[in-house]
Amino acid sequence: MDVGTVLRFYEAGQRDFAGADLQGADLSGVTLIGLDLRGANLTGANLCRAFLTGANLSGAFLNWADLRYAKMSDGSMAGADLTRSNLSGAFLVKATLANAKLSGATLAHTNLRRANLEACNLCGSNMKGVNLRNANLYRANLNWANLSGARLSGANLKGSFLSDVNLQGAYLNGLDLQGVDLSGINLSEAKLCGVNLEGANLAACNLRAALLKEARLKGANLSRADLTDAHLPYAKLDWASLDRVHFRLSAPKSYPSHPSLESHAGLVRA
Repeated sequence: MDVGTVLRFYEAGQRDFAGADLQGADLSGVTLIGLDLRGANLTGANLCRAFLTGANLSGAFLNWADLRYAKMSDGSMAGADLTRSNLSGAFLVKATLANAKLSGATLAHTNLRRANLEACNLCGSNMKGVNLRNANLYRANLNWANLSGARLSGANLKGSFLSDVNLQGAYLNGLDLQGVDLSGINLSEAKLCGVNLEGANLAACNLRAALLKEARLKGANLSRADLTDAHLPYAKLDWASLDRVHFRLSAPKSYPSHPSLESHAGLVRA
């Protein structure tokens, strides 16, 4: 089916294009609100700046597709294949991407606020500066993803896979990360105010210049972590493992230094 036919049928009131073959089609800038494209083949299609609000792309093939700055809020791409697609700057507020394949995709500065990404495969994706506030990332695969500067406040990360994820400068304020394995990952300059990290594994984690005001770290494993210039005012470190922690505390004057760190025998000063 060619683009002209789709546009003519759409203008005539048709919305059902399930299973359509639109591989490589140029749909950039078009307005196709509420379209049904379930299972459609849009491999390599150009949907840059398209208006697809409320569209149903469940199970569609969108690998290598160009979705930059596309407007797709309240739509569904559940189970869709978006491998290596480009969604930079796309607007996907409250969209459903459960079980979607987004490995190697580009989602830099994409707005996914309150989106459902349950069990989504985001392995190796570029999510720099992405907005994931209040998003559902339950059981999502974020291994090797770049989430530097990402906004994750209010997000659900329970059961997610976070091996070698980059969270430099990310906003994780108030998150429940109790018992999560974050060993060896980059959390430098991250905002972790009020975060629950009780029993979490932060071994060899990079926390340089991280803000951990009122963080709950009871029983956390911080062995070999780098806390150089980290700020921990009022953080709870009861029973935390601080063996061979690297640190140089330079908290703001209004923040007291933390006695649990200053007095621990196993610390290595920078």
